[in-house]
Amino acid sequence: MKNLATTGSGVAVDEHDEEEITKKAFAAFQAREEEIEKKKMMVKEKVELKLGRAEEETRRLAQVWEELEVLTDPLRKEIAAVRKKIDVANREARSLGQSCQKKEKEYKEILEAFQQKNNEKTQLTATLMELVKESEDARMKKLEELSKNIDPSS
Repeated sequence: MKNLATTGSGVAVDEHDEEEITKKAFAAFQAREEEIEKKKMMVKEKVELKLGRAEEETRRLAQVWEELEVLTDPLRKEIAAVRKKIDVANREARSLGQSCQKKEKEYKEILEAFQQKNNEKTQLTATLMELVKESEDARMKKLEELSKNIDPSS
């Protein structure tokens, strides 16, 4: 913890600087979070676009497979194997998409809890600073009274 110099009034000199640093750090954190959220949305859109393309490609391959089945028998097995792999990949992609949405929800909940704790910390810090100032004022007053008791002529 920083050592805080105090003025004659008992107010910490670095209190404002520390609050400014905290505010700047929080603002930078929020800006970074917004940047991450934008990038995440861009990636999500790309994934959805690619999933749509994959589904279209699956349908197109199914048509090609049917046409090839009629024309050539030897390639039928290979096409069926590729189609099955595409179907598996498509299912896995959907599962990953659902997992991504779940984790995104968890992330938002954790971020909200973090922000609440950070606000609580800020409030507690302000309360602490107020209590320290009151304690310093009370001690200074008591010292002045004791000083007068020692030297009643002043």
